[in-house]
Amino acid sequence: MAEAQNIPAGSTTAGSIAVAAESTVATRMSAPPSFDVADFPVPHGREEEWRFTPLARLRGLHDGTAVATGEGVRVEIEAPEGVTVETVGRDDARLGKAKPVDRVAAQAYSSFEKAGVVTVAKEAVLTEPIRIAVHGEGGVAFAHQVIELGAFAEAVVVIDHTGDAVLAANVDYVLGDGAKLTVVSVQDWDEKAVHVAQHNALVGRDASFKSVVVTFGGDLVRIHPRVEYTAPGGSAELFGLYFTDAGQHQEHRLLVDHNTPHCTSNVAYKGALQGQDAHAVWIGDVLIQAAAEGTDTYELNRNLVLTDGARVDSVPNLEIETGEIAGAGHASATGRFDDEQLFYLMARGIPETEARRLVVRGFFAELVQQIGLPDVEERLIAKVEAELEASV
Repeated sequence: MAEAQNIPAGSTTAGSIAVAAESTVATRMSAPPSFDVADFPVPHGREEEWRFTPLARLRGLHDGTAVATGEGVRVEIEAPEGVTVETVGRDDARLGKAKPVDRVAAQAYSSFEKAGVVTVAKEAVLTEPIRIAVHGEGGVAFAHQVIELGAFAEAVVVIDHTGDAVLAANVDYVLGDGAKLTVVSVQDWDEKAVHVAQHNALVGRDASFKSVVVTFGGDLVRIHPRVEYTAPGGSAELFGLYFTDAGQHQEHRLLVDHNTPHCTSNVAYKGALQGQDAHAVWIGDVLIQAAAEGTDTYELNRNLVLTDGARVDSVPNLEIETGEIAGAGHASATGRFDDEQLFYLMARGIPETEARRLVVRGFFAELVQQIGLPDVEERLIAKVEAELEASV
């Protein structure tokens, strides 16, 4: 597998394709998944899965020195009729269906006291979204959330992160056969917040999962979306939008594990960066196991560098253990503004500042439209506009 690269503005990386002959492949973490923190050594920054992350800014989440405080986060849930919202203890059988894959996720799982479980009944079709507001109140928190859909249920969930906190969390999405779930996770933290989360989607037979991860705020945000199929016919769409400002570290590490025949996946993440020491990391891993015949998958990452001093690390990886697939591909590119686009707009009387805003808005528009909720879409476009206004 090719080494991840520092990509200067204007360059393109095609990532790597590897055909694996053994059961251990590079997309899998160096340690097997486990609920036990002791099974993961304290990272030092030289490990493949940690080498881009500034460990000193994790505020102790990685080495066990972070201790939960009472004023960590406040969670409020608004759910339409037909949805069951519960707070349960650690012994609830619905917890732990997906294992942590790194030390922070294992620490989060071993440290939470109560978990949230949101259940959508079999064949229920929600006409209003479930809204989960996670507000940081200045402390340290470890959290676990489960969202479970019964067979043929349909739901949209919006998880909104605001305020200031040091948060490590695991979120499990469990889809029954034929279920359809769209999740929008917005990270709009205050500037000092730290957020590390593992998102686990377990996709049932003929079920459809769509994830939209939107990251704006925080000092350090590291999100790890993962997809696993529990039966044939499942589909997953993973979309992401991030706007990385001066001094921010925003990292998105994805794994789509095609372990079942005749499933599909589509990944598309886009980011914009501005300001000194703005750092975005995108790692996109797709694994097609030997049993996953008929897989159709594609992943894409695009980055737009708005100013000098910003850095992008973008690494798409595709590993294939069977030749019996419908299709597989990936792409990554990083660059500055398209001068021709700017010239076209400015030649029609649009000032340069406004022209730049229009280009960035158009860059993100396709992903924002995937959300399907007008109030959320309008809010995110307004946030992009505010970020651009601040840079003028």
